[in-house]
Amino acid sequence: MKNISLFALLNVIVSLVACGQVEKPKESKTDNKFEIVKTEDEWKAQLSKLEYDVLRNEGTERAFTGKFVDWKKVGIFTCNACKTPVFESNTKFKSGTGWPSFYDYIKGNVLEQSDSQYGWNRVEVECRKCGSHLGHVFNDGPEPTGLRYCINSVSLDFEEKK
Repeated sequence: MKNISLFALLNVIVSLVACGQVEKPKESKTDNKFEIVKTEDEWKAQLSKLEYDVLRNEGTERAFTGKFVDWKKVGIFTCNACKTPVFESNTKFKSGTGWPSFYDYIKGNVLEQSDSQYGWNRVEVECRKCGSHLGHVFNDGPEPTGLRYCINSVSLDFEEKK
């Protein structure tokens, strides 16, 4: 019983660290060259407080709280800020981290940017059209890519295949 409790605690800690972030200094993504450019006030009017924090300030939602963690429907996941298609449902897999995970993205619609703040060397995933933060990518995913795109549910919307 003691081993099970220790294993459960270790699993929770690993899950929280796997995609979690501490708050970063606020930078304006409107300074970048994206097809969709809005002022911060326009983004704040469009997005909820949590959506704005994650999508525009590179925050994160709490593990296991997102709408798409256990999502099983067939279709396309889109950027929640601009509705650009970013992931196909057939690339989604259960990673156990508490965030939706994908092994590949829709080519041409996602940017990968180096993120070494706070001493972590990792790769941030952004929407190519509006520059919104989606999550991070790690080298511990399944075949065929070996990658795990760890994405905030709040960064996504979904279009079900009809």
